[in-house]
Amino acid sequence: MTLTGALVKSTIVAALGGLLFGFDTAVIAGTTAGLTRTFALKPSGLGLTVAVALVGTVIGSILAGIPGDRYGRRDGLRIMAVLYLVSATGCAIAWDWYSLVAFRFIGGLGIGGSSVLGPMYIAEIAPARWRGRLVGFFQFNVVAGILLAYFSNYLIGVTVGGSSEWRWMLGVSGIPALLFLLMLFFIPRSPRWLVQKSRVEEARSVLVLIGEENVEDELQDIVKSIDVEHGHARESLFQRKYRVPIFLAVSIAMFNQLSGINAILYYLNDIFARAGFSKVSGDLQAVLIGFTNLVFTIIAMSIIDRVGRKTLLLIGGLGCAACLAGVSAVFLTNSHKNLLVWFLVGFIAFFSFSQGAVIWVYLSEVFPTRVRAQGQSLGSFTHWIMNAAISWTFPSIASASRGAPFVFFSAMMLLQFFVVFFTYPETKGVTLEEMQRELGIA
Repeated sequence: MTLTGALVKSTIVAALGGLLFGFDTAVIAGTTAGLTRTFALKPSGLGLTVAVALVGTVIGSILAGIPGDRYGRRDGLRIMAVLYLVSATGCAIAWDWYSLVAFRFIGGLGIGGSSVLGPMYIAEIAPARWRGRLVGFFQFNVVAGILLAYFSNYLIGVTVGGSSEWRWMLGVSGIPALLFLLMLFFIPRSPRWLVQKSRVEEARSVLVLIGEENVEDELQDIVKSIDVEHGHARESLFQRKYRVPIFLAVSIAMFNQLSGINAILYYLNDIFARAGFSKVSGDLQAVLIGFTNLVFTIIAMSIIDRVGRKTLLLIGGLGCAACLAGVSAVFLTNSHKNLLVWFLVGFIAFFSFSQGAVIWVYLSEVFPTRVRAQGQSLGSFTHWIMNAAISWTFPSIASASRGAPFVFFSAMMLLQFFVVFFTYPETKGVTLEEMQRELGIA
């Protein structure tokens, strides 16, 4: 099967949710100093300001399965686009700290929801041989959004400046949010969701549109896997037969955040400031880290369907552990600060090459269609609850011991290596229906 225009367009549009996800995730790094001055925030208050969006992502990821199942993956993404747009506009005009917190929470709902529905939609329209790269495009857009946020912060910092620069930084994402909303009206529904709703003829039309070569065989396999004919399309996730995919989803999501990735991205400017770098220098080095993230995500996407998900995770686990150990050594010894940026660049490279490229692909693959929305929500919920907890406490812990958090993150990456090595199955080149048979949940 070759890539068709409809398949490519649908993937690009759904992945725009990832761009907004990445932008809204990283843009806060450039605003922490301004927000602290404007609202006289203490470390705990700054932690709450950053983490409140993550509370929204936790709730958004839990609830995303509801509109995803009821209205479809595509229409669920439309709701997320509206939330992104409201959040960006609200943050730009926030009249006090409480309104800012409220609008950041709304943005978090959009991030959490799109982290579930975007990869799910792409996985359900993608053929097995292309699925890793196409779902990986969502992660590509996440890291592109991170780089765009850092670059946007730098440009706004050197052009706008002043007490209002944080408003521009947080508000500019309203432009891609509006574009995302409009483009979602020009892509088809997921064929697997259509079958789940017994709209088999519509599903057949979508399979033809996206260029599926064996339409009838693929359609019958989908119908059989969802058990439409037996009336089991709706089913509870928390059953013994789903224990393996539940473990895989929860563990990969936990390790993703136990690497410290988002705490580092959120407080990158503060980390550089603690090491003695100026604001402009910190902004520029943040752009370098964002660029590294993008480059190594592209490399991972190009080989994920050949090398496999498990191999990338194993390589990344060891690399991340070594680089984080280097960061902790810089802070604990208070020496060789010139190496800090290179240890962080190395960490970002290994992370984006492994965890970053794999997590959303893996979550979209290990659950059968009838509980995929619930399973994707569980994995995303775990990801975001860990993110919120770590990001909320990071400023206070780092202020007490700058090296301690990185020692912990390094140890977690070493643990991840062994968990993946002994328990994770490989999913490359396997159809979604074959995967559930391999896991014993057909």
